[in-house]
Amino acid sequence: MDETGEPGLPHAVALAWGVAELPQRGPKRELSIERIVDAAIEIADAEGLAAVSMARVAASLGFTTMSLYRYVTSKDDLLQLMGEAASGVPIPPERDDQDWREGLREWAATTLEVFREHPWFGDIPIQGAPSTPNALAIVDWGLRIMKDLPLSPGEKISTILLLSGLVRSFGHIERDLRRAMVKGAEYDEGSRRASAEALRALVTESRFPYLYPIVQAGAYTDDETADAEAPVHDDFAFGLERILDGVQARVEQLGSAAPPPTASRPEPPYPRDKAVKEAVRVRREAEARLREARAREKEAVAKARERAAREAERAAREAERAEREAERAAKRAAAG
Repeated sequence: MDETGEPGLPHAVALAWGVAELPQRGPKRELSIERIVDAAIEIADAEGLAAVSMARVAASLGFTTMSLYRYVTSKDDLLQLMGEAASGVPIPPERDDQDWREGLREWAATTLEVFREHPWFGDIPIQGAPSTPNALAIVDWGLRIMKDLPLSPGEKISTILLLSGLVRSFGHIERDLRRAMVKGAEYDEGSRRASAEALRALVTESRFPYLYPIVQAGAYTDDETADAEAPVHDDFAFGLERILDGVQARVEQLGSAAPPPTASRPEPPYPRDKAVKEAVRVRREAEARLREARAREKEAVAKARERAAREAERAAREAERAEREAERAAKRAAAG
């Protein structure tokens, strides 16, 4: 760790770990990084990430923009801290009776819930591999699920990357479809069905021979009225199961027996549970207090080192002065 207390980490990452320098706080300590991040998330949840600015967040808290810069040095840092806070999902305890496919389904459903709770989450620029505590906890959870698989470390990380890509892509698509549906009256239920009917009339078998039966079945526009007997198709579960099939094929190729796949996809553990959200908030506050305590400890250690250095320097000067006095006394004695 260098003199600044940030061991080669980007400033936002150092803030997330609690190893960044203490901000220059006002005497009343009304602000904190946690309050700033919470205010920014509230704005983003209501209006989207584009509405978040240092000035807007400061105004929502009743402070000047410059007050925020004493805590968060840039908007980019703020965005990274928002992503880290949103990633604070409850990690379920390890279960001996859970096979790896079931575990990865739960992992994918939980991470998808982050995108559903915070539609702006996928808009935060990716700046490299996850390196903040909450993000790494999610990675560690995925690795725990795969701990008994005969995959190499690189293959396990690639599996997490593949699942993350599916979650991110589906999260974006879901969000964009929701936005389209609320944009205008043309996306109400009646108009949507009318549009599906018109498309079935326009897509003819002679012009689109392979698309035609899909449209007629209602699968292209997800129109349930086309075939009431057909089961509802879950696009996310389908993609997830195909990824897990591929992983299972690799596991079997390496000689490990894998449990057979199942068709169901579990919901996220404790979805939108108020008690869990409150527990997560309390944990985040406790972690924030711990980070502040560590920062104060580091500051106290640094001041103690400064005092010790000053004491040593003063003692050295006194020793030099005493040595010079002794030399002068010796010279006077020799001359007399």
